[in-house]
Amino acid sequence: MSEVLHHFSQDPSIERFVPHVPASNPTAAPAVWAIDAEHAPLYWFPRDCPRVTAWPRHDGERPAFETAFATTAHRVHAIEAGWLERMRTVRLHRYDLPAGPFEPWDAASGQWTAAVEVVPVAVVALGDLLALHADAGIELRVVPSLWPLRDLAVSDRWDFSIVRWANAAPRPA
Repeated sequence: MSEVLHHFSQDPSIERFVPHVPASNPTAAPAVWAIDAEHAPLYWFPRDCPRVTAWPRHDGERPAFETAFATTAHRVHAIEAGWLERMRTVRLHRYDLPAGPFEPWDAASGQWTAAVEVVPVAVVALGDLLALHADAGIELRVVPSLWPLRDLAVSDRWDFSIVRWANAAPRPA
């Protein structure tokens, strides 16, 4: 594990992170949530933006991934077209957190939780999220509906993440 984990927020003034139960998972124990650097791009979005992301876990999955997603990128991220303007204008900040109090959360790749308050060691404004994706070699798709990519991403053939799905548009008829 790295010595630093991350948390992303549109609020640049958080002085400490306090364990809480997430509204999206009311049965979870109170925790502070963080992500490792490898999986941090999953959070390069406005907070409430629904998104589908997928990537091969190892080189053996790459050929099937590239064929299924028609890409040579090492990751594919997708948002609905209605979120594009917010992607362009959001002011997102990366909080760097000391890894010491965190334990891996096995339910999701790269996720970590701490049961105690955590004080960030740094906060960094990220700037242009579209450029951040491009500079990282991540294919960012802007689509009319996330449903086709969601259906494709949900697989045991590669890793995936679906975030803020409750905010996604309904499945087209």
